[in-house]
Amino acid sequence: MIDLNMELRLADNSAIVSEIVEKTIKTIYPHYYPAGAVQFFLDLHCKERIKEAMSSEEIYLVMVQGNLIGTGSIRKNEICRLFILPEYQGKGYGSKLMDLLEARIFENYPRVHVDASFPAESMYLKRGYQIFSHEKIKAENGDFLCYHIMEKRSGKEVVCIEKGL
Repeated sequence: MIDLNMELRLADNSAIVSEIVEKTIKTIYPHYYPAGAVQFFLDLHCKERIKEAMSSEEIYLVMVQGNLIGTGSIRKNEICRLFILPEYQGKGYGSKLMDLLEARIFENYPRVHVDASFPAESMYLKRGYQIFSHEKIKAENGDFLCYHIMEKRSGKEVVCIEKGL
């Protein structure tokens, strides 16, 4: 049985966050994207950019039994950077992290936004996110990075809409 008792703490070291993100991208993303798009993701989430983001985002580290297994970030009502190390994927940790990040956002906002990469899209769809728009960015070597902007409404907002409030 998998231990889903996770400890979430604010990151104070961009290098640790960067290591988790880089390992996950290099391992998982080549199965979904061409080389130019993978490099785009690596550049987008490099250590310097993560260090800059620490002043405008809540960047969390996820620990299970003393092991760092992932990271997740919040900027206003957006989950910006959600990565679980490959060896811990498919065990419920990403969903548990999403539960915690969404709850935090729904305290102050009626909707959560995510830019969904192809590897994470099915998880978001299962969690009730809807595709808001299709996006495409030209990357190196004439490659393209395609992704979806997705949104999920809080239960409160859905009830209000259904009741016409």
